Amino acid sequence: MRRLTACLFVASLFLAATHALPSRAQTPGPTVFEGAYVIVGDGSAIEDAAFVVENNRFTSVGRRGEVAAPSGASRVDLSGKTVIPGIVDAHGHPGFLDAVTGQLSKANFTRENYIDHLQRYAYHGVAATISTGTDMGELAYKLRAEAIPNAALIRTVGRGLAYPGSGPFDPSRNDVPYAVTSAAEARKAVQDLAPHRPDFVKIWVDSRNGRQKKLTPEMFTAAAEEARNLGLPSIAHVYELEDAKGLVRAGVEGFMHSIRDQEVDDEFIRLAKEHDIWITPNLGGINRPSLIRENGTPAWFDEPLVRETIAPALIRERAQTYERRKREGAPPRPLFDAINTRKLHAAGVRQVLGSDAAGDGNRWLGLQTLLEFDNMVAAGFTPMEAIVAATRDSARVLRLDQLGMVAPGKSADFVVLDANPLDDIANVRKINRVYLRGEEVDRAGLRAKWQAQWREKGML
Repeated sequence: MRRLTACLFVASLFLAATHALPSRAQTPGPTVFEGAYVIVGDGSAIEDAAFVVENNRFTSVGRRGEVAAPSGASRVDLSGKTVIPGIVDAHGHPGFLDAVTGQLSKANFTRENYIDHLQRYAYHGVAATISTGTDMGELAYKLRAEAIPNAALIRTVGRGLAYPGSGPFDPSRNDVPYAVTSAAEARKAVQDLAPHRPDFVKIWVDSRNGRQKKLTPEMFTAAAEEARNLGLPSIAHVYELEDAKGLVRAGVEGFMHSIRDQEVDDEFIRLAKEHDIWITPNLGGINRPSLIRENGTPAWFDEPLVRETIAPALIRERAQTYERRKREGAPPRPLFDAINTRKLHAAGVRQVLGSDAAGDGNRWLGLQTLLEFDNMVAAGFTPMEAIVAATRDSARVLRLDQLGMVAPGKSADFVVLDANPLDDIANVRKINRVYLRGEEVDRAGLRAKWQAQWREKGML
């Protein structure tokens, strides 16, 4: 049976190769963008830069005056602006959230709503994201093969694996993953996934603070081993340190969330570096105490970007939540994810940006991604390191080699900012324009669409 499954999987690889990269619309001619301060994505920057975009890709990048303009090229003056590569968010859950009302439901998991989520990512400068374990049916696999106008690319793990009830926290999605109660069931779930060629096999290992059973080492080892047998990489949602060590030994290559029950020890750091593990810390931008002002609201709460994309009713609802929390107070607790992000960064363990957005109505799509920059800097990254982690490095872990840098041959995905994020990382939210695959995202059109939805649903 296993040999037959493997043969079917190999056949599926041949079919998948025909749509591994989305088709790209062709631009009418070359364009030279000049005058910006360009943050390349590899830790370097170019002052008074110029770059050429042709056929949806960067063809030349350098200093203004040193880059030859192709014959007939149009020009765009970006003097005074800063350019960063399109962001790659390595942890998401699109599809279930009604971004207008804030409600989560399987009824929302439609092509139209999923694309709306990808457009919200694009509005905020996100060139690609990955859905990590909550994709039902064939929808995400079909969207993976497309390049949708004004939308981020999507990668998917399809359905994840979890002990019944211990997967996604929200009840609307809790039963989406494969229910696994034995090693045999773990292997069978991976075999069922394999013909779809998911970008990873996702394994949840979390007792939800002792309220649920979780996958045993035998079960998650079987899942990771079967994935490896079928040529698939595996990743894991993890909470506890000892589970993380076991998952590294089992063969997973990355973690959604950092370790949150205690500080990481030298053994885990050694294992992570030996196995070249990567982690999305997912520090969360909505509730972090480090971002809360004296009036109880976060530092970013009154920024224009919030009002551009979030329904006024949801903003008012969130303000009431902050006011209530300020009155009631919150018991202090160690934030081990932040502590461990700092410790792992200092030790040289790879960490990339992941927002866990669309997990609920508080993790606002796109905005949550940009807030994660603030959190990573607060946890020990320099602004330049945070940008590299959110562009080149996150693209690499998702095997999106065409993304992540402003460099010749790469997809022309970039964000034009009105201020330099190296001066203040919050400037990643001062977006002037976004370009995906060489085309400017119609941010004004998207704003008009969302505002019409607010009026229609009475959310103004």
